[in-house]
Amino acid sequence: MTKNKHEKYFLFILLILIALVPQLGFASVESSLMGVQTKLTRVILPTLSVIGIAFAAFSFLSGNENAKRHITYAVIGSALGFGAQAIVDFISSTVN
Repeated sequence: MTKNKHEKYFLFILLILIALVPQLGFASVESSLMGVQTKLTRVILPTLSVIGIAFAAFSFLSGNENAKRHITYAVIGSALGFGAQAIVDFISSTVN
């Protein structure tokens, strides 16, 4: 057999396996996505919010002329960062 025929047979067998056993192919996609969501909303975003507030405070204390803008953005970012889990829960309860 040629290489092209081998590829066709391989794809055919692969498609049949995916069609007959979808649980094997997509077994933990949802749990993996939930893990990423939890890590993002409970660890990474609040950490970035605290870093943003610290940067804004340093900017304010050093006398930067854009300090008010930094503080405003830090407060908005903190509200989103610390409220991210509540926002996600609200959206998912609305969709369901």
